[in-house]
Amino acid sequence: MQKRALVTGASRGIGAATARALAAEGWEVNINYFQSETQAAALGKELNTRIFRADVADPEQVQAMFHAMGPVELLVNNAGIAWGGLITDMTSAEWNRLFAVNVGGIFHCVRCALPHMIHIKHGIIINTTSVLMKAGGSCEAAYTATKGAVEGLTKSLARELGPSGIRVNAIAPGCIETDMLASFTREELNATAESAALGRNGYPEDVASVTAMLASDACRFVTGAIIPADGGLIL
Repeated sequence: MQKRALVTGASRGIGAATARALAAEGWEVNINYFQSETQAAALGKELNTRIFRADVADPEQVQAMFHAMGPVELLVNNAGIAWGGLITDMTSAEWNRLFAVNVGGIFHCVRCALPHMIHIKHGIIINTTSVLMKAGGSCEAAYTATKGAVEGLTKSLARELGPSGIRVNAIAPGCIETDMLASFTREELNATAESAALGRNGYPEDVASVTAMLASDACRFVTGAIIPADGGLIL
């Protein structure tokens, strides 16, 4: 039987690259999206797989998605949103939405994925955090706070679920050139690249390859880890 996975926020960027990388490793990859239907449909056709629209911040939508999709052995919690600006300019609604997607979305998906994983005594959960956890980020306090929560959740779940044979890890991308960085100027992106040990920014495939590795048997003894994929931006 083919291994089944769900990648949230998989219509573009890191999520789409991750879906392709996992498919290349033999996974049946289910694609979650919320807004980018055209891109999700194109990727679903490319990989000959199913797509599911759901706002991961909404537990009822997540439950409906899992009901339609069925159980998975691999859950990649990639869906996330960003917010940049002074904390004094942020509204309560913006703060709550950021946590609802970046943290609540993981909770909702994990809660739905676990019954099957616990039943078969096997499962893999991979979350997306950020290297900002190491250094912080000016005008990104709220976003960084959500990623701090993800890191704590990852380590705690690894402890809690280890006895059930479930591995839980996280990937911490650095500056990855995706739509999320659309507000950055080329000069700002170049400056970030110069700060990295490898002298460049990353691409979605650089993160996707790490996800595929963590999902493989090569990492069967790895859990509770936060793996940087930042080209040496934070050392």
